[in-house]
Amino acid sequence: MSEFKVHHHVSELMNQLSVRSTDTVGAEVYTEMLLKNTTPYITTNVSANQAKRKIAESTKTPIEFMAKYDDLKSKNVRDLDTLVFFLSKLEDEHQVKEVLETIFKEHAEAIGATTAPHDIPTQLLAPGSKYTPQNLLEIQMQLKKLKEGPAFSQVTTSEILRKALRERPIQRNVNVPHQPDWLFQRPALTMDFIVGVDGPTDSNIVPLGSLPTMMQEHAILDDLLCCLQGIEGKYILARALTERYAPKEFMIDQSLDASLQEMVKRILPLASNYSTVVRFIEEKSAFEYGLVNHALSSAMRTLIKDYMVLVAQLEQQLRHGSLSLQKLWFYIQPSIKTLDIMASVSNSINRGECIGGAVLSLLHEKTSSFIGDVKGQELCLYLTQSACVPYLEILEKWIYKGTITDPYSEFLVVENVTIQKEKLQEEYNDDYWEHHYTICRERIPVFLEQMADKILNTGKYLNVVRQCGRDVQCPSAEEIVYTLKEKKYYEHIERAYSYASKLLLDLLMEEKELLARIRSIKHYFLLDKGDFIVQFMDMTEDEMKQDLENIHCVRLESLLELALRTSTANVDPYKDDLKVDLLQYDLITQMFTILSIETNLEGDYKRYRSDPTDLHLSGLESFTFDYVVKWPVSLVLNRKALTRYQMLFRHLFYTKHVERQLCSVWVGNKTAKMYSIQSARWYSAAFALRQRMLNFVQNFEYYMMFEVVEPSWHVFQTNMNTVSNVDDVLGFHSDFLNNCLKDCMLTNPQLLKIVHKLMMVCVTFSNFIQKMHIDIKRLGHTTEVQMDALVGDKHPRDFADKGKSSEKHKQKAKVLSEHVDDLVRNENFERTIANFDANFSRLLLELLDRIMEFSQSNDGVKLLNILYRLDFNGFYTERLEALSAERAAALNTSTHSSESGSTSSWPTTTFTTTRPENVRYVPGKHYSRQGPPSSTGSVG
Repeated sequence: MSEFKVHHHVSELMNQLSVRSTDTVGAEVYTEMLLKNTTPYITTNVSANQAKRKIAESTKTPIEFMAKYDDLKSKNVRDLDTLVFFLSKLEDEHQVKEVLETIFKEHAEAIGATTAPHDIPTQLLAPGSKYTPQNLLEIQMQLKKLKEGPAFSQVTTSEILRKALRERPIQRNVNVPHQPDWLFQRPALTMDFIVGVDGPTDSNIVPLGSLPTMMQEHAILDDLLCCLQGIEGKYILARALTERYAPKEFMIDQSLDASLQEMVKRILPLASNYSTVVRFIEEKSAFEYGLVNHALSSAMRTLIKDYMVLVAQLEQQLRHGSLSLQKLWFYIQPSIKTLDIMASVSNSINRGECIGGAVLSLLHEKTSSFIGDVKGQELCLYLTQSACVPYLEILEKWIYKGTITDPYSEFLVVENVTIQKEKLQEEYNDDYWEHHYTICRERIPVFLEQMADKILNTGKYLNVVRQCGRDVQCPSAEEIVYTLKEKKYYEHIERAYSYASKLLLDLLMEEKELLARIRSIKHYFLLDKGDFIVQFMDMTEDEMKQDLENIHCVRLESLLELALRTSTANVDPYKDDLKVDLLQYDLITQMFTILSIETNLEGDYKRYRSDPTDLHLSGLESFTFDYVVKWPVSLVLNRKALTRYQMLFRHLFYTKHVERQLCSVWVGNKTAKMYSIQSARWYSAAFALRQRMLNFVQNFEYYMMFEVVEPSWHVFQTNMNTVSNVDDVLGFHSDFLNNCLKDCMLTNPQLLKIVHKLMMVCVTFSNFIQKMHIDIKRLGHTTEVQMDALVGDKHPRDFADKGKSSEKHKQKAKVLSEHVDDLVRNENFERTIANFDANFSRLLLELLDRIMEFSQSNDGVKLLNILYRLDFNGFYTERLEALSAERAAALNTSTHSSESGSTSSWPTTTFTTTRPENVRYVPGKHYSRQGPPSSTGSVG
């Protein structure tokens, strides 16, 4: 989860909890804490038991809490221990407890005010469901029918199972084959007890109490052997099931001898466990329960066959008269333990409604819990290994071939077929790499949880290679078998992961030349090719000034190709992939739309731009480059990455345009040399302001190009030399773009808004001065024509003489200077220049002040480089200190004057020009009034 999403969720949670944000406790503080503690906590049995005991001691109902915990544990609820540990930590946070108690109390009162009490058991109401009075009335009627009539007791176990199989809703997205009708029309087609009644049905049966003891034992032995096979006897009857997964209960003839009756009660749990296991086998063999349950049912059926062989052997001994209750008790001892474990597994799976990986997790925990019991562990290991076979086969196909064959949605990797690779260049936020294949945490077996991410990435790598038409043959493909020694199949997964990552990385880096393509994008989007961009801007200057509706992309495409062919970019083999694009929104709109900054800073953007579609954009504001990328390079250079490159390009491109405009003003100012000293004095304020603007723009451009982009690119190249898989490439490339966006102020709406206003002031000033130059040129041309006509009448043949030509030039300059004096002496000119100066100075001071404010955090330290470059001689230091003093005084005044707790919105900023230890300032060496050298030449 990105930092913006975390900040948004924290802000929403604070709003829901009505927690006020202050300077010391705010969303930023909690966000930073969460980002620093992203390492998952591994809950052990010891920590879970301590947390459970701590909660039980603090609650008013410890018995109910422990019972609920045991119930959830028996259902194999995922992350139960982690949740209990979290709740135990909340026990120490008294402030959080008070807030939660207040919220829960208000919520309970709101529910109590709108809901009438009903005498309905709470366990019948589904959590989170909303019931109307009509629903509640229907539930009451159903309870009344169950209480009054014996209809349920007459329903057979087989009918319950068949009805459940027929009416069970298919909650998962699986294709279940059609089941034949005879499966539901033959209720006797089962190995479980068929009929269960509450009393004897045959009145001719003689009570056991009227028979001798030996005959009683023989008769009850015959009934026991029938019950052990799922058949009712004469004197031992099976009760009807009260619940679907309830254990089978029996009724014994009360006239039976007390000693024999006690022995029978000790043997009957074996029949009950047999009934539970048989019901589990018959139910989980249905299609919708998945391959893992099918395999587990098959393994249990094998054990039941051995158990039935034992019962047949006991029945043979009974026929020969050599079987007694004591012998029967002795012979069934191994089977009692076996069926007890199988019944326990069946009940746990039934209660938790486990499918796929959840079944394997439960079996793994059962197997691990029998440490010290060799026979029990062998049985659980056999069941787990059998159940793991189909799951591990799916795993083998995924990590060895990159394909998924999961008909019943059990595997930990889920494929989203709606996300296709073709959309990588069409939709911005289409995360094919992240969302086409994802992990479903509920389906991960606990013994594969640590390797889940590597399993996902291994198959993803191979899948990409397969889609490129390559045949994947993993040299280390071996069969994976479940074992308690997890290291064995961990080694298989590690070898498959190493092979897959190397295969895809070699494909991208060597065959597809990924790094060369990224370098090519840097040349154009990050203005790495200086001669190309200057030549292109020269050729498209007239086109860029027009409105978006009047620009023809075909002409821009031809000019782009001409600029590419006639510059150093001609040697780039990927130059033909560069295209022209005209967007319908400006840079700020694009920034907020693409990054989706769902924080409180978005309000600034909404206030700043009410409706971006109403803007009348020029070609300069809408122009950007686009790049054609094909599969599989589009995994890295997807639409999301290209749009970030576009944002950086538009920012740099517009800054470059402002610099060119100011340089054009400097070129036009050369005509001031023709003016008299008096005219230059009036013009000096405009000269000084133009130089300050040019100094700011060049330093800002230098900062972005040489202090942000180039160092980040150097770090990116260094990291790319150490990558071992595609995920590292994606991570380093994303970090490179994010760092460039952040350090270029594109992710900070406050700074970006100020910079945008500064650029607008510079452009407006340039247009004003250039318009004046045009007027002066027009005036000069008119004056020259008039003087030529005048001189031509008096001295028609003396213009070849140099002296006369020089005299004419002086007279022309004198006349022109008089007109310029009249123009610049106008109060409007002086007032306009003063307004430009005031606006520029105010915005620049605000920018420097904001930079100082953001530099107090570690994320904004690099922004101080702008401050040091613009204020290299301390020109703005005094103004910033005065501004800080005014705000501090205003804050103190408002604090003393208002006792209601209202505070000023201005933060107190103490400005200092103290430089970090790693920054050296040598006066007059590298810092000058003109700023760093630019690609357009030095300006004065």
